[in-house]
Amino acid sequence: MLAANVAARLVALGALSLATLVVARSGGPAAVGAYALLRVLPSLVGVVCSAGLPGAIAYFLAGPARSDRRAPPTLLAMAVAGGVAGAALWLAATPLLTRALFAEVPAALVAAAAVAVATRVLAATAKSCSQGSGDLPGANRVIVTEELSFLPAYALVWLAGARGYGAVVGGLVLADLATIALAWSRLVRRGFFQGAARPSRALARRIAGYGMRAQVGGVITLLNLRLDFVLMSVLTSSAVLGVYAVASKYAELVRVLSVALGYVLYPRFASDGPAAAAERARSLLPRAGLLTAAAVLPLWVAAGSIVPGIYGSSFDGAVLPARIILLGLVLDGIGGVIIGYLYGVGRPGLSSAAVAVGLVATLLFDLLLIPRYAATGGAIASACAYSISTLALVGFFVRLTRSSRPGGGDLALSRAEAPLSRGPAEIR
Repeated sequence: MLAANVAARLVALGALSLATLVVARSGGPAAVGAYALLRVLPSLVGVVCSAGLPGAIAYFLAGPARSDRRAPPTLLAMAVAGGVAGAALWLAATPLLTRALFAEVPAALVAAAAVAVATRVLAATAKSCSQGSGDLPGANRVIVTEELSFLPAYALVWLAGARGYGAVVGGLVLADLATIALAWSRLVRRGFFQGAARPSRALARRIAGYGMRAQVGGVITLLNLRLDFVLMSVLTSSAVLGVYAVASKYAELVRVLSVALGYVLYPRFASDGPAAAAERARSLLPRAGLLTAAAVLPLWVAAGSIVPGIYGSSFDGAVLPARIILLGLVLDGIGGVIIGYLYGVGRPGLSSAAVAVGLVATLLFDLLLIPRYAATGGAIASACAYSISTLALVGFFVRLTRSSRPGGGDLALSRAEAPLSRGPAEIR
């Protein structure tokens, strides 16, 4: 399962890299910068407005609500409501977004991107439903499809007459619609909604409660990953942002393994129970750390030839930032296992706390270094944030699992999170 998920993520990254290349060749660094922001911000707004729904689904489908037939329609209803609310919020914020982040993009196109908020929520929800219901092949297909479908969609929009930023916005929305159709149709064929009961408000509140705790970490993780994009856009220029986006995407190739570890292990930890999950996590940590560290070296060496070779000489400045970010990701595999564990045992709040530490580092170092060192400063800030977050995760993991060792008693849940350990019959 891990190998298949890694393969899916590599294919998706390859598709994303190719899409970035096409946008770079047709629109230059400024278009790449807009493309990067439009891939990230609608997802962030959608996750917030859906109360962190995508991050909560696997916990409930693999654990407390695995036999509750109210869960499928409840999840779909929450996704639709969150998507509509997020799109409305985006529309209301269009003037501010245009002035602050998309100064070179027509306001009408920024407003049109509100559709992407709703489509991102629906696509992410379908992917998480596949993950939590044990259909990891289906989840892998969504991971691939949501990136692979952009170029055909971009080409169709281009042939229809759209150019520049309009082609980017149209391609993103059309690709999302294709992903939604494929993902939800697979869930229906596999009987996800078979025997479904009416949606439950009480269950929705429990899912939202978990999701909001997980959402803090998810939003902070997105900010850790892309706050530098936003600040780079505000403090420098779209061209510098485009160079940095290429560097960041190249370096984040090493994150494929750590993200896959957390993604695959999360539902497994949820079904294991706290003590067994702790033992499994402890056994995986050394191997995960070594694998990620081993992946950094070849990527670091090859950056000098691959980045300018693919994107052209105008992106020579991306090599050093890419290498700096890679150094900060040496221990990322350990963090991936621990995040999957914390989500699986119903403790997403600890994951949120760990990445919050990294966010503080990101903000401080970005504001200090980007104005003076531009893309290189952003890379240093990101590397520090990655390392600090991982060390915080290790500290929380050690403290939390100490009581789960033989003779140490059961793994304790905090008073606020204990209700989430209840079985399906107790969720009303």
